[in-house]
Amino acid sequence: MALLGAQLVITLIFVSLIQKLSPHFSLAKWILCSTGLLRYLHPTDDELRQLAGVPKEKSGRGKDKRNGYTHTEKSSSFHIPRCLDIQLETTKITHYDVLHLRYFTEYQWLIDFSLYAAIVYCISETYHFFVPIKDEVNLSMLWCLLVIFFAFKLLASLTIQYFKSDESIGERSTCIVTGFIYLLIAMIAVILPERILEVGLNTAYDKFNEGAGKFLAEQGVSNSGPASKIVLLFFIAVCCGIIGAIFTFPGLRMAKMHFDSLKYCKDRKLLKIILNINFAMPFLLVLLWVKPVSRDYLTTRIFSGMEKPLMESEMFEAMRLYAIIFAVILRICLMPIYLQAYLNLAFDRVEDQKKEAGRITNTEFQRKITSIFYYLCVVTLQYAAPILMCLFLSFMYKTLGGYSWSWKTNILVAEECSADLDDLIPATTTETPQVTEPIEPSIVQVAESFHLSLQNLKSVFTEEVYRGVLGFATWWTVFVWFASSSLGMFYQTYFTNKT
Repeated sequence: MALLGAQLVITLIFVSLIQKLSPHFSLAKWILCSTGLLRYLHPTDDELRQLAGVPKEKSGRGKDKRNGYTHTEKSSSFHIPRCLDIQLETTKITHYDVLHLRYFTEYQWLIDFSLYAAIVYCISETYHFFVPIKDEVNLSMLWCLLVIFFAFKLLASLTIQYFKSDESIGERSTCIVTGFIYLLIAMIAVILPERILEVGLNTAYDKFNEGAGKFLAEQGVSNSGPASKIVLLFFIAVCCGIIGAIFTFPGLRMAKMHFDSLKYCKDRKLLKIILNINFAMPFLLVLLWVKPVSRDYLTTRIFSGMEKPLMESEMFEAMRLYAIIFAVILRICLMPIYLQAYLNLAFDRVEDQKKEAGRITNTEFQRKITSIFYYLCVVTLQYAAPILMCLFLSFMYKTLGGYSWSWKTNILVAEECSADLDDLIPATTTETPQVTEPIEPSIVQVAESFHLSLQNLKSVFTEEVYRGVLGFATWWTVFVWFASSSLGMFYQTYFTNKT
């Protein structure tokens, strides 16, 4: 029996494609350089001197006795009025501009690898739609897991930067406070009954303990009893608090870009509606796991004039998966609009500075503009990484949880799997085994032994276990995705209007 089969072929093909195509095509570069994004250019020193009326210093290396520095040092820095009327020029972002941006390599790797992982997953799902999974290891789950790991690692590294800098005391405190708040919310969520929040953690716990007990008994290991449920739930809540902490500033950044995008599209009503739908979609996804307002309403309640509910249970599960994919695709399509809203911060800074009194140095003014473009990849990572985590968690939730993209095929798949299991049961014979001399195990025998151990391990990690763990993980990432951005939107709306 093939352990990998077509999965290994698909994986090897795409590993080769990554090596061949990555130097020539990059989705990450295309998003930044081919979607019409414009960056703002700061004025040169000569332009600032001309606007501010600062005379150009004479060349020379003599030392100014009154000020204690040379003429070249003095000419490199000068003061201009803050209220100076400066009009910034714009230019399209090119491939050469983004090569030296901070976190560009990490951003490019995450986006491009996610694209290949999504293609591998789609091909794998298409293959197994026509050829149901029997004993093959689904390697597309490994691709999805790697994307989730890379996205989490990058968000964690961006959050750690706030703890390394001495100037980020406010950001550091915000991460700690929000982490503890999310920990408290997660502790409440994990103990909610299934009739309210249907994530399946209780069922997953019972099935895991049952399967683990049988597995240990078959291996001859004494079982001291089920693991403490309170300890496991507390560990899950701690992980949820960490995820909430690293999602805090991506959510705040998303809210800022959404607020600015609405400001720049006041005359485009349709785009404004689409942006608001995009912002509200995570909240609708969160409600799909709240049983009284989603499953009970759509699959149990019978409205007047109808003979049956609006949806079947299988149809509801498929609809929930499609809703997540739609929300992710919508947010990815609107990414250039949000990134342009971020780049427009350079223009907003100059306009706000015109209302201030006093003077500013030319280098400080130029740094204020160039820093916006310098952190473009950081902002893009904060925008894209939470989206990718939600998307690939939903992929794993669908596949490992045994769900289907089409509600009509669930029964057919179940019947085919049951028929396959009947074929796998060995037929009993009355033949007496022949006595043979002991021989060393061959490669085939070792592979069959490993396959048997893997099959026994599947009895521990059943579909119910995956549905509980991955279902809660998917719901939680969507929840903190929305909660963090909502907190940032409240801050932008309230405090911006106050100022």
